[in-house]
Amino acid sequence: MSKATTPIRFLPFDAARYLTDDEAVAEYITAVLETGDPDLLLLALGDVARARGMSQVAKDAGLGRESLYKALTPGAKPRFDTVLKVAGALGVRLTAQRIGGSHQSDESRSASRRAT
Repeated sequence: MSKATTPIRFLPFDAARYLTDDEAVAEYITAVLETGDPDLLLLALGDVARARGMSQVAKDAGLGRESLYKALTPGAKPRFDTVLKVAGALGVRLTAQRIGGSHQSDESRSASRRAT
C-alpha cells in the first residue's frame, strides 16, 4: 500500500532574495556583464533594485519609480546615462577590462621597439 504524498511545490527562483550584501551584488553584476547580454544586464539591475527597494533606488537615481521599472524591462532601450545612474544608485560601478586578442600590451610593444 502506498501512502498519499503531498506534492512538492517550488517557488520560482528570485535572485533578489540572495542579493543581501554589496559583495554579492558586485559579483552578480560582474558575472552578468561578462555575458555581453544587454537584456540580462537590465534584468540583473532590476533584481538588485528590487532587493534594495525600487522606490529608494528610483529616488537615488533621480528617476520616477515607473520610469525605473520601464528602463529595467528586458527589451527596453534605456539611455546609457540612465543605466549609469541606476548602477550608481545601486552602489556599483561598471568597469572595463582588456579582453584577450591581438592587441599588444604596453610592455610587449616596448619590448618590440627595443628589439628593432
